[in-house]
Amino acid sequence: MTQHVFTMDLAWANGRNGTGTIQAANLQTQISIPREMNGPGIGTNPDEMLLGAAATCYLITLAALLENAQMAVQQLTMTSQGIVDVTNGIFTYKEIIHQPVVVIANLSEHEYKRIQRFVEKAEQTCMISKALKGNVMITCKATIQNME
Repeated sequence: MTQHVFTMDLAWANGRNGTGTIQAANLQTQISIPREMNGPGIGTNPDEMLLGAAATCYLITLAALLENAQMAVQQLTMTSQGIVDVTNGIFTYKEIIHQPVVVIANLSEHEYKRIQRFVEKAEQTCMISKALKGNVMITCKATIQNME
């Protein structure tokens, strides 16, 4: 069995509205509670980082599926949103919405349907999506376009 270990060092100062830092092999930034949650809004925050993890994992998985299927992808972009619900002072990460845009040369109806299946499969097979399953709803709303 192969295991991969990822390490992150963190530091924090000055209570709830303080700031901190995170440092990993390829990520160094400041952290704090976001302004939307009455924090200082310095650097990134857990909500953005969870969204970033889910979005990058999904996009990389989709790119790999499209490449393995030898699809003629001309452009692959995406916008993702994270929805946090606040009820009675309790913060709950409710939903992540991925909106990939796949641009293909010479798009046929058959290829369109295949890409739709890959859009769904990427969400089902992405490691982060699987880790969130049952806790955070993940929705994918793809736009598939023909290269003009």
